[in-house]
Amino acid sequence: MSRQPLTFDIEARDGEARAGVLKTRRGEIETPVFMPVGTLGTVKATRFEALEGELDARIILANTYHLWLRPGTETIRECGGLHRFIGWDRPILTDSGGFQVWSLGALRKITEEGTEFRSHVDGSPRFLSPEVSMEVQSALGSDIVMAFDECAPGNASQQDARTSMELTARWARRSHTRFCELQDSAMDAGRMDSSGDLNGKQALFGIVQGASHLDLRRESLDRLVEIGFDGYAIGGLSVGEEKRVMYDVIEDIAPRMPADRPRYLMGVGTPEDLVAAVARGVDMFDCVLPTRNGRTGQAFTSRGKINIKNSSYARDTRPLDEQCSCSVCLRHSRAYLRHLHMTGEMLGGILLTHHNLACFLDTMRRVRQSIRSGNFTRFQQEFLDINAESEVRG
Repeated sequence: MSRQPLTFDIEARDGEARAGVLKTRRGEIETPVFMPVGTLGTVKATRFEALEGELDARIILANTYHLWLRPGTETIRECGGLHRFIGWDRPILTDSGGFQVWSLGALRKITEEGTEFRSHVDGSPRFLSPEVSMEVQSALGSDIVMAFDECAPGNASQQDARTSMELTARWARRSHTRFCELQDSAMDAGRMDSSGDLNGKQALFGIVQGASHLDLRRESLDRLVEIGFDGYAIGGLSVGEEKRVMYDVIEDIAPRMPADRPRYLMGVGTPEDLVAAVARGVDMFDCVLPTRNGRTGQAFTSRGKINIKNSSYARDTRPLDEQCSCSVCLRHSRAYLRHLHMTGEMLGGILLTHHNLACFLDTMRRVRQSIRSGNFTRFQQEFLDINAESEVRG
């Protein structure tokens, strides 16, 4: 009963932009795709019924570091794995925890073996390594597993970035070795999940690092390809570098990634960033912006961003976005949404989050359609022009 953990077929191209279908054991995902972030096993302020129904999110992201600390690997394992624990039957990608550990700063110590740190929850000492990350992600049962990496800041020097990249390459090989051991063990044990497939059929993605240094990024990619992964990600961007630097890295690295494997840009970004990255050959995205900004009163629209706290919206009877057909825009006015936010009603964050997710997911649908119809270049220019005008208007 041996099957590939995923298949990826490119069905249309327009320049470097690609439209395809990513098939996992739990469902098909049309690409380019935006993955809502469910760090703790929940996409904040959003019910799964909405994600599955109106929003039709085909895949979500969860985080190894946070779920490892709370509720813990054994709890999730005893509850039947992450899918059963949270009640989500569609694909899940789990981040490795590398970025979260890196972001702890002075609270962590990185060595060849892994990372020692103190839990942000209770201060207890913890140790996360490539092997531990693979073991945790195996217990979670995610469909796509990320290799454990070390992230250098965007402005890292050549030497610091090289040290980080080389450590990531060694950790990638250790991640791959332990991942394969766990997959073989699961298959030998004949463990089954709720969909009838072997638990061992997970996919593993490698992560390209190297900060803003293109030579290091290329070397990082070469070393990952030599190991062999089911997909490849660009990590360590949107961590303080200028946006132009980020675009330059994507433009150089994405087309060099294996053409028959999905390409994933981690933790980026605004709708404009997503469209720009698609034009450079990227297939998969995740970002906390739609949920985080929704909770703080900011809405993304087809004509740029709206800060619902502005007094100009106090009696504005228009929807957030007159071009949007989500249930929030069909039912509620800007005035009402501002009222909810200003009075601290939790429904305000819920509604803005729902709309923002609809905006991101609809943007990706329109991107896919434009690639398939051969009109992506025009779509991109019109999309970026509209958003540039909104920035000028403020």
